[in-house]
Amino acid sequence: MENKFGLDKHLPKELRLLLEILKVENESQFWKIREELFINIDWELFLQIVRHHRVHPLIYSKINKIGEKLIPAYVIETLSQEYKKNTFQMLQLSGEMEQLSKLFTENQIRILFLKGPVIAADLYGDISLRTSKDLDILIPIRDLQSAEKLLLNYGYEKEEFPWDEWKWMNHHVTFFHPQKRIQIEIHWRLHSPPSEEPNFNNLWERKRSSLLTTYPVFLLGEEDLFLFLVAHGARHGWFRLRWLIDIDQMIKKGLQTERVHFFLLDYQYHHMVGQALILANHLLNTTIDEGFNKLTTEKYSQKLAQRSLPFIKEMSNFNYQKDYLFLLKSKKQKFLYIMRILFFPSSQDTKTLRLPKSIHVLYFPLRPFLWAWRKTNRST
Repeated sequence: MENKFGLDKHLPKELRLLLEILKVENESQFWKIREELFINIDWELFLQIVRHHRVHPLIYSKINKIGEKLIPAYVIETLSQEYKKNTFQMLQLSGEMEQLSKLFTENQIRILFLKGPVIAADLYGDISLRTSKDLDILIPIRDLQSAEKLLLNYGYEKEEFPWDEWKWMNHHVTFFHPQKRIQIEIHWRLHSPPSEEPNFNNLWERKRSSLLTTYPVFLLGEEDLFLFLVAHGARHGWFRLRWLIDIDQMIKKGLQTERVHFFLLDYQYHHMVGQALILANHLLNTTIDEGFNKLTTEKYSQKLAQRSLPFIKEMSNFNYQKDYLFLLKSKKQKFLYIMRILFFPSSQDTKTLRLPKSIHVLYFPLRPFLWAWRKTNRST
């Protein structure tokens, strides 16, 4: 494991073994893993770590050909069953993705798929090698009401929000199909406000067409996808290795660093890209292109990488840790975040003081007092 950034090298043995297996490109490389790494492994913990990081398809694809000399048969069989289950789920999501693309397109709604099978096929060349629990879709905000009607008529049910202003505070809404057991997130922004990001028209102009389905399915352009995945992983503290492996895969496929730097002017994610590259290099030996070196030498990027390591190695419940998330924000975002906390009502306010809907506007002037009251009562 490289450590040119001075990050914490002390990882659980089971996690170190997992990382070494993930680095394997072919069967001959597998036998180069030091045999002592397989000694005294808690295989139940190993399986738990594999599941937590959502890498069981990749791990199974690398160990299923080597036999039982180093890895117990029940571990291989367990991963085999989970691999098959994931493959079935990805096939189901692929079918639904194609149907949704057709449904939206025929109703004149432009649609971009952000994650799911389309990303698995793009990054890994095989939908069975990546997990997805739902489909994430980006549409123009003006089409949100039309999209909602389409999905409701198609059998989906919508997650409700307590506020009429919810779309200005959030960036997606969730729908669930009770019969198909499929969840969809409809996004009108890539990330929650006030993050910097390109508008939908720019993203649409740079879109790519997937080869996965017969009916056209569109995904983000390569650089937009890279920066979207970086920001998504960063905001979740990289607590699942799957997100770092996505970054590793994109770099191995020949990501153009010059073009990424150009798009950074739109996104302003320099420190997040630096953090992702540092972690990928430290944990997966990802090769850092010369064009990215400056981003990884920034002290702030290194600080963010060090802060996220405990989330990865301890399998802790990240649960959107506020101090870490605050570090990710720009100065402008920090100011707007503080203003929002102080003056914009939340669902917690409606639980603290229930007002009739006709006078919900009073939550705005009451917000600072309700927030202070909750803080005072938690500390007593």
